[in-house]
Amino acid sequence: MFRALHRHGTRLVFFEKDAPYYNAHRDFTACDYCDLKLYSSWDEVRAEALRHIQSSDVVITASYCPDGARISDEVLEIEGPLHVFYDLDTPITLHHLAAGSVDYLRREQIAEFDLYLSFTGGSILQQLEQEHGAKLARPLYGCVDPEVYFRVSPSDDFRSALSYLGTYAADRQPKLDELFLEPARRQPGLDFVLAGSLYPWSWVWPGNVKRFEHIAPDQHPVLYSSSRATLNITRLGMAQSGYCPSGRFFEAAACGTPMLTDFWEGLDTFFDPGRELCVVRTAEDVLSCLAMADRQLRDFGRRARSRTLDEHTGERRAVELLSYCEEAYRRRRSQSEVMA
Repeated sequence: MFRALHRHGTRLVFFEKDAPYYNAHRDFTACDYCDLKLYSSWDEVRAEALRHIQSSDVVITASYCPDGARISDEVLEIEGPLHVFYDLDTPITLHHLAAGSVDYLRREQIAEFDLYLSFTGGSILQQLEQEHGAKLARPLYGCVDPEVYFRVSPSDDFRSALSYLGTYAADRQPKLDELFLEPARRQPGLDFVLAGSLYPWSWVWPGNVKRFEHIAPDQHPVLYSSSRATLNITRLGMAQSGYCPSGRFFEAAACGTPMLTDFWEGLDTFFDPGRELCVVRTAEDVLSCLAMADRQLRDFGRRARSRTLDEHTGERRAVELLSYCEEAYRRRRSQSEVMA
């Protein structure tokens, strides 16, 4: 999305805390479409960041930003730029706020932003506005850069009947066991690949599951292109809200890899189940999909790729973001005129 915004003439400055995990797996420290500034503590860059904010049209803070609530307090005091919050896990955020607080957001801050962007759509947008006082809540879903994600030559390292790319999460584990590990147990003659961090590697894993702690983003297209099919599993809190496609969804589709996915409300907004992907609820469903002819699976991948390139690219999301910002600006001007 940043690359697309840059093509639209937007100047981008991105401040990111250089957290240990990301530092260990960092792919780049500079790029030509964004001024990337890594920092070890907010106090280290606070003065520079606030100067940039004062001269900006839009300032976005996001979920999971370390010290994010404190940073938003300082940002919201600056008049002029449009104040935007981007929540990558809105159902999780609201769940935690109901129980107390999170480091990156306080409940009362929601109403202070001109625009609340959510990686999750559906009814949670109305909840943000009606129950939490958000001025304007809009969905900004994941996306893919087709310049980076496309079909490439497969690698024997990643070759599999089914792959799964995702970090360990306790509320996703039951589905992983049913939809990935159990099919592997039942079909020891097939190869499975799991890539993701934080898994308890001391588990007793099926012998036909090859595991990778980390695969760099520039290797994701190789992983997908080496997979006869790939699996998408949604965290429980997100699935219960619905309208929650992960970025991995679109990455796999852009590579033309047939997708198997759990079900959630709104899935048919993004892809056509039964035509562009396979919905699976049990190990039997997964094995039934893997038993399909190669041509049938390839047709699923081809259709999903076409849909993704039409509707789910960074270019599409950049245009949506700009339109949301214009809408928020109009709303703020209208409110100012009423108050005057």
